[in-house]
Amino acid sequence: MICGTVAAAALDLLLILAAATPFCFGANVTYDHRGLVIGGRRRVLISGSIHYMRSTPQMWPDLIQKSKDGGLDVVQTFVFWNLHEPIRDQYDFTGRKDLVKFVKLVGEAGLMVHLRIGPYACAEWNYGGFPMWLHFIPGIVMRTDNEPFKAEMKRFTAKIVNMMKEENLYASQGGPIILSQIENEYGNIDSAYGKSAQTYISWAASMAVSLDTGVPWVMCQQSDAPNPIINACNGFYCDQFTPNANNKPKMWTENWSGWFSSFGDPVPRRPAADTAFSTARFYQLGGSFLNYYMYHGGTNFGRTSGGPFITTSYDYDAPIDEYGLLRQPKWGHLKDVHSAVKLCEEALVATDPTTTSLGPKLEATVYKTKSGLCAAFLANVDDQSDVTVNFSGNSYHLPAWSVSILPDCKTVAINTAKINSVATISKFVRQLSPKDTTVEDAFSGWSWINEPVGISSNSAFTKLGLQEQINTTADKSDYLWYSLSTTIKGDEPFLQDGSRTVLHVSSLGHGLYAFHNGQLVGSAKGNYSDPSVSVDIPINLVSGENKIDLLSLTVGLQNYGAFYDTKGAGVTGPVQLKGSHNQATVDLSSKLWTYQIGLRGEELGLFTGSSSEWIMQPTLPKNQPLVWYKTTFEAPTGSSPVAIDFSGMGKGQAWINGQSIGRYWPRRVASNAGCTESCNYRGSFSPSRCMKNCGQPTQQFYHVPRSWLQPGSNTMVLFEEMGGDPTQISFATRETGSICSHISETHPIPLSTWMISDEEMRKQAQPTLSLDCPLDNQVISEILFASFGTPQGACGSFSHGECSSKEALSTVEKACIGLRSCSIIVSADTFGDPCGGIAKSLAVEASCKWLDPHEDAYGGSIRSL
Repeated sequence: MICGTVAAAALDLLLILAAATPFCFGANVTYDHRGLVIGGRRRVLISGSIHYMRSTPQMWPDLIQKSKDGGLDVVQTFVFWNLHEPIRDQYDFTGRKDLVKFVKLVGEAGLMVHLRIGPYACAEWNYGGFPMWLHFIPGIVMRTDNEPFKAEMKRFTAKIVNMMKEENLYASQGGPIILSQIENEYGNIDSAYGKSAQTYISWAASMAVSLDTGVPWVMCQQSDAPNPIINACNGFYCDQFTPNANNKPKMWTENWSGWFSSFGDPVPRRPAADTAFSTARFYQLGGSFLNYYMYHGGTNFGRTSGGPFITTSYDYDAPIDEYGLLRQPKWGHLKDVHSAVKLCEEALVATDPTTTSLGPKLEATVYKTKSGLCAAFLANVDDQSDVTVNFSGNSYHLPAWSVSILPDCKTVAINTAKINSVATISKFVRQLSPKDTTVEDAFSGWSWINEPVGISSNSAFTKLGLQEQINTTADKSDYLWYSLSTTIKGDEPFLQDGSRTVLHVSSLGHGLYAFHNGQLVGSAKGNYSDPSVSVDIPINLVSGENKIDLLSLTVGLQNYGAFYDTKGAGVTGPVQLKGSHNQATVDLSSKLWTYQIGLRGEELGLFTGSSSEWIMQPTLPKNQPLVWYKTTFEAPTGSSPVAIDFSGMGKGQAWINGQSIGRYWPRRVASNAGCTESCNYRGSFSPSRCMKNCGQPTQQFYHVPRSWLQPGSNTMVLFEEMGGDPTQISFATRETGSICSHISETHPIPLSTWMISDEEMRKQAQPTLSLDCPLDNQVISEILFASFGTPQGACGSFSHGECSSKEALSTVEKACIGLRSCSIIVSADTFGDPCGGIAKSLAVEASCKWLDPHEDAYGGSIRSL
């Protein structure tokens, strides 16, 4: 049997060796066809995207450490131009925008950096990362051979490069940056720009190289990337990708670990086994650098989400979730894959692979050197059938859609379909204020201010005809008022014979509220697939003056596509009055309209909570449109991540102590179709394949970083567009509910056993189920389910199969209760044989509790059987 403490220590050593063989800062970085060459040493590298601005500086060290613990060598990030230069020549690198601090923290952790300067990013970020002032430069055409654009692009790119140089952050200077990127996914849309696209890409490549960073530059999705730029792949699978020159390495800049979510749609998720399969296939077929997009997705704070209609959450189903917690088993399973790949690294960088067929959709790839190094990958790319194959005189079981990695060409270290990692069930737990006894008491009273309907600002202006919104607001606000007064005479057809009038409004999007004589008469919203709005609203015109106020709103600006920067929004018409009983029609589109950019509350800075205009009366306005709300609260106790449950509200924006947590929209419910309780990992993945939250709000909970909360009283301000009940809002913390594992007798042995030098002893190792509480100060407190035999189901819904050992529960309890971690050999020797002649497995679900400082964790942190 394997001693748990010895195995754990061995695994720690394996990860230290595998995650990053010491990187010598100050090294020269070049490349050849088999990989990046750092300090004269060819490397196989594993990277993950963390966008520093989508979390907080207080979260960065933990996110970086979890990335390193997960087996990453590199952290990749975009640099969003509009984040750092919102006004031309006025830069901001403070707080969440402190790029230098982030890069230094990554380097201090012993990891490297891939800096994606762009400056076009996409990334579901507002306007693709471009600052809005670019749009208004005379004669500019973005992302093509256009002199005004190229001048601005070069100026910002040079600004970032020089910042990094001044801080000695490039590898050639002793820093952690080993790669830079110019442009992004231009090859997907370059045909729309004609011949100018090729000259633009050639210029961009030459411009980047001329900045003399001392490290290679990358262009992703750019098959014609000029030398010496490395072209790289983005997608769910990139094993078939081939660089455009024989001297360039095979690089994958975005392995999509999940997918983004958009308001009104179900939430996509990507199975851990499929992500692992794609990773193993890439390294099997000659890949040398892989980056997970995202490794931690984070949050679109403020008005930074793009799309339009991208949610405030940018969780992305990443290995580290939006709140900074490990998403298990994805994080742990990929960690095991990374360890297995690192066990093969010496062979992978020494030679080219040789791939042979083992049968239909079956492949064996071998890396073998004359010096005796050998690593192999066995792949079953069929999405239906498990098979047993013969390789080098041995039999190997290959589940459908899986890869087995053999670091010594003999022994399976991991199969991507067989997950050894613990699984967790995370949940939101509603919280009370420290002094309160009910959720409703968590807030210390509500005050409010009504947002005026229509024009209320001295900065309002008039123009003939309907104006496109983005050109009018320059994206200074989500909101633009269109206001018009029209006089209806008593003898006009609209008032005859009981005729009811229809107000027709056509808009480019993204949403609209229509008011007639100060009353809300209708609204409409677009969606991610079609942001435009066309609506017919019944209204009752009156004799005399009729005031029509249209509040148009955006939900993030376009971030992708050819000429995406020219995509408009707002009410562009027609706007018409139509008689319902007759054919009378009046077109209001060309009339004199009055415009107001933004809201009065925005102009007054109500989001700070400091205005003297706040009203507090016993009767709180509820379910009314256009209301600002304010309350105070005490932060939930403890250290768990905090969220706000906006159930009961419609749509709007929220601020905590003056910091915007983003747009909330819990009333936007996903359709009932398309979701599945379980997700089959086998077969090519697409975002619509594995979805959740059907029939539920796309996003109900909204992240509040702990660092934004202060001891004692905190202030929350809301602007509610649609109408809601703020008293239904509650706080929640993100907690781990259960931990689970399901290991069969045919699973590979633990990767920790690869550190055992005695090969005979290693051969005696057996599949092992391990449980680990997610936090250091927790212990396993209860075994909720245990079955050895033929258990069914998944974490949270395990059930006994046709056979089950009577000893399973007591055996697991003996091994695990009171400890943070435990390991159990999965065999009949441990549990007895409840059903001979068939392969058996062990399924366990457990719960953890916080360890009382006075409790004794039974003398150790790991116990094994």
